[in-house]
Amino acid sequence: MDFKTFLENSANVVPSERQINWYNTEFYGFIHFGVNTFTDKEWGDGTESPSIFNPEKFDAEKIVEIFKKTGMKGLVITAKHHDGFCLWPSKYTEHSIKNSPYKNGKGDIVKELADACHKNNFKFGFYLSPWDRNSSLYGTDEYNTYYKNQLVELLTNYGKVFHVWFDGACGEGPNGKRQEYDFPGYIELIRKYQPDATIFNDHGPDVRWCGNESGSCRHSEWAVVPHELVYLAEKQTDGSPIDSSLPYIYNTDKELGSLHNIIHSKGLSFCGSEVDMSIRPGWFYHKEEEPRSLERLWKTYINTVGGNCCFHLNVPPTKDGLIDERDEKRLYELGEKIRKAFAENLAEESIFHEVDEDKTLYHTSFDMNFSKKIKFNCVVLEEDISKGQRVENFAIYTKNDFGKWSLQFFEGTCIGNKKICIFDEEEADEIRIVIISSRGEVYLKKPKVYKIDD
Repeated sequence: MDFKTFLENSANVVPSERQINWYNTEFYGFIHFGVNTFTDKEWGDGTESPSIFNPEKFDAEKIVEIFKKTGMKGLVITAKHHDGFCLWPSKYTEHSIKNSPYKNGKGDIVKELADACHKNNFKFGFYLSPWDRNSSLYGTDEYNTYYKNQLVELLTNYGKVFHVWFDGACGEGPNGKRQEYDFPGYIELIRKYQPDATIFNDHGPDVRWCGNESGSCRHSEWAVVPHELVYLAEKQTDGSPIDSSLPYIYNTDKELGSLHNIIHSKGLSFCGSEVDMSIRPGWFYHKEEEPRSLERLWKTYINTVGGNCCFHLNVPPTKDGLIDERDEKRLYELGEKIRKAFAENLAEESIFHEVDEDKTLYHTSFDMNFSKKIKFNCVVLEEDISKGQRVENFAIYTKNDFGKWSLQFFEGTCIGNKKICIFDEEEADEIRIVIISSRGEVYLKKPKVYKIDD
């Protein structure tokens, strides 16, 4: 395959409808909750007694209300963490809420949250840890059957699911053995029972890990990545213009989708990046911890939702089953800042058009014309990713005093689903977005322009 053909193929790697819907979710919550909440640990060992789990004031409706006010569009609950304790009355284990004092053994945290989400038009998802430190089957072929049975319980008894979350944790079970997970089998069940749900895993198929838990993403966070990285995803292209491959690529690598990297790949897949971070240092609730600053959360939101990713923010309930007042206050601050920042799109009445330039080299420009000069410090760019992610580099300009497009005030790399560009305040009645390089013809949605207060 020659380089031109490879470039054209890479431009036409496209997301599924479920992946587009996931991108449109943008910002959603994670809830780490279970026996670790009561033992004050991050990882349980599976020997915890169900009798310790009793969140007497748990209020699913209130949690959904708080998350919605923050601007989130859904949540994911840790239905089972590594300790193996199930927050629903699974018929396949006794290490479950059914043997806890919560609601006299009749409680079901998963159902309460699912019902609250569906009632309030909020998306519902779950995390089912493949690692189980309680099950005696772990490390045997029978465990995959056990795990699939629990997966089917969650997929069929709790209404529509938007996101199923797996991690790659694979430690020892009670018998000292490690498990070989049947991820293809797990994925098959999810596609059967919840075909619209996206699946998060280190290696795809729909959404991949960004490579850290600090809220950071790459300067170029491509969704079109080597199939060697996301081998559980559909491979949409074959071959490479050079005789090479990427057998050791991983999510923590600094470059994943950049052209100088994917040119070594034997095939490409579409798999966007999720940035998962906790509002506190820990993932489960620890009373002595304080929530992260508003500045840190705001910066993470801009760099993730505005960096071709989605933001998955963990907010752990207390032993009572409530959101800590300190966390609730910080969430409301974040929600208000997001709403205020993007309340008024100054480009609503502007004229937006593509400048006729030499598209054969995939260079083009887009102009925005306003009826008067405006003050602004934020431009939001979006590609129509249903046609593929294509922009490699871009810059944004205004005119100088002589009417020339020479005043560059922002330069960036990939755009993808959304790029939030923030810069020092500018004043102009015309803006030009120059696509410096791309992998094919660029399909840019009408940009949005804002004046964000500090």
